[in-house]
Amino acid sequence: MRVMGIDPGSNCTGFGIVEELKGNLHAVHWSSVRSSTKDTFPKRLKRIYEELVIAMEKFSPDVVAVEDLFYATNVKTVIKLGQTRGVAILAAVNSGLQVAEYSPLQIKQSVVGYGRADKNQVQDMVTTLLRLKEKPDPFDASDALAAAICHIHHDGLQQRIKQG
Repeated sequence: MRVMGIDPGSNCTGFGIVEELKGNLHAVHWSSVRSSTKDTFPKRLKRIYEELVIAMEKFSPDVVAVEDLFYATNVKTVIKLGQTRGVAILAAVNSGLQVAEYSPLQIKQSVVGYGRADKNQVQDMVTTLLRLKEKPDPFDASDALAAAICHIHHDGLQQRIKQG
């Protein structure tokens, strides 16, 4: 199974592709889409959409795992994040891919074992789980890889339950 994880952000959207082969996890690729704050917000959304579609075409994931919204006090930030998530989901659906959504708590719990882990802890565990020689940078990319790992763990559990 090949999963593309996406960590949506209006300034930087991280994405990463993780493949499970014979029970082992492998990082295929990770990167981020950086947007210029000088561009209008709609133009930034368009760039994120286009870059994600290109990555989906290039790496052919089976499913896309998108980080869900978190609760924040700044309403404008939450609205922009929601729009960015919508663009990521639209890119996946328009590419014919299934979408799975996980909360930051679920992702951290799945990868680190602790739902309140910080970005450094997530980055360290992603590096360990994928046996990487270097830490995925930026944090948005390591968070995206974590979302992909979360889906692989969750899907594997669901399959075992079905086989029961």
